[in-house]
Amino acid sequence: MTDEGASEPTDPAAPEPIDSGSFVVIAVLFEAGLAPLALGFAWIFGLSLLDQLTWSIRDTFLGLVATLPMYAAFQVMMRLRIEPLERIRRILARTMLPMLGSRPLSDLALISIAAGVGEELLFRGVFQGLLAHWLGTWQGLAVASFLFGLFHPITPAYVVIAGLLGAYLGTVWVLTGNLLVVILAHAIYDFLALRALTRSLAPDDAEGDSPASI
Repeated sequence: MTDEGASEPTDPAAPEPIDSGSFVVIAVLFEAGLAPLALGFAWIFGLSLLDQLTWSIRDTFLGLVATLPMYAAFQVMMRLRIEPLERIRRILARTMLPMLGSRPLSDLALISIAAGVGEELLFRGVFQGLLAHWLGTWQGLAVASFLFGLFHPITPAYVVIAGLLGAYLGTVWVLTGNLLVVILAHAIYDFLALRALTRSLAPDDAEGDSPASI
């Protein structure tokens, strides 16, 4: 005779589910950790990233303006009901919503700032900088953007979208010559996108896509 009140046995080998607070810490540390990695690569290859990172009111404004086309494209994609984009929404609803849906805006801002600084220093400042030197400006931009897409392997469609985003940011960097512009644009875009996703996605959006199909 079994005890109906007893809890189900748990697998001692199963990993403990991560809580949302720990997820934010891990995400910030991972993204921010790309910055010292970029500085290390820059030192090895003789690049001077800090010389390409200057503050001015003009470039700060350009960073804000550069956010607008990305966020407009994001809003369009949020409204398109085509399967590759629907699949991305389902995966994000299942994976991101439980971790960030209840977090304060300050946590979203920390993740966004860390991603803007870390990813732009590494992919634009180092990878695109080196590849442009070796292959030429636009060839280097194309290869760095491809690598940036591969860095976001949520789905094949997401890799393409991230690659196009990287190409846009890479072009902005070529035109302005200031990493601050793309860091600001990336960070602000990420914050606006995370805020919109956590407000618009619902648990029901996660239905219809099994983990095995990712």
